Amino acid sequence: MATAPIEPPRRLVRAIGDDPASPARAWLDTLPDRVAEQLAAWELTLERVHEPGGRASLLVLVTQADGTPAALKFPLPGQPGAEAEAAALTRWDGWGAVRLLRADLDSGALLLERLRGAVSLRSLPEAKALLEAAGTVRRLWVSPPEQHPFETLAARTEADVAALRAGAAAAPSAAPLIDEATELRRALPADAPEEVLLHGAFRQGKVLAGHRTPWLAVGPRPVVGERAYDLVGLVLDRMEDLAAGTGAAAAARRRVAKLADSVDVDRDRLRGWVLIGAVEGGLRAVTAGDRARGELLLEFGTWL
Repeated sequence: MATAPIEPPRRLVRAIGDDPASPARAWLDTLPDRVAEQLAAWELTLERVHEPGGRASLLVLVTQADGTPAALKFPLPGQPGAEAEAAALTRWDGWGAVRLLRADLDSGALLLERLRGAVSLRSLPEAKALLEAAGTVRRLWVSPPEQHPFETLAARTEADVAALRAGAAAAPSAAPLIDEATELRRALPADAPEEVLLHGAFRQGKVLAGHRTPWLAVGPRPVVGERAYDLVGLVLDRMEDLAAGTGAAAAARRRVAKLADSVDVDRDRLRGWVLIGAVEGGLRAVTAGDRARGELLLEFGTWL
């Protein structure tokens, strides 16, 4: 059994920063010990740290005692918790999503089936990727279990509206668009046609090639709400390609219509959630200093 200390990926280290007072930094500093303890507890053999990895978790490739490959995940504290992710993966039980093998909610560790991490839907041509993505995400839309730990879109309303207002100062020229997004963020959850379990962060890069089935979703940030919310990332995927072509606004509207129709979601409701997502993402990017991406996202909102 491997005992050599692991080295967290540089992407994760950069995302966390070097503030010694940060809880995330304290978690990062103790991560090698946490991994070693979990390897011993679950009788796992370390293969390697998955690179380049994500910005909100560590993923370690391991082998189980019976020789079966798996992946050991440690979500960053302060992110949507391991408990909610474990509960969602348990509810899906491998249907459309990676299968959860074990969970330790004290440490936050999740043992997952091994997927082909280097191959996501982004490796496919756009039309094929959207088709496969739609087929995958609709499998995840199931009723939540009773007494579930998941947040709801309605419960997030006030926090999301406050975030939109706080970010408005970064893009004063987009005030009318921000006002529309704010109004929609209040209105849409109030008359939602359904409440199902959602992936919460679905996009092409969150669907990886599997072994028991071609494509499986990973990295959920589960939330309960209407299906249209889970399609926002798919509409915004590869938006640079739309922007580079002619008739970008018409192409964006066609993408909304085509995706909504393919999974039987109301076009207007999807358009509303996409506008909210574009504005929220645009304001975050501008505030973080990525003005080019932020302005593109805000422009995408005007195309709708």
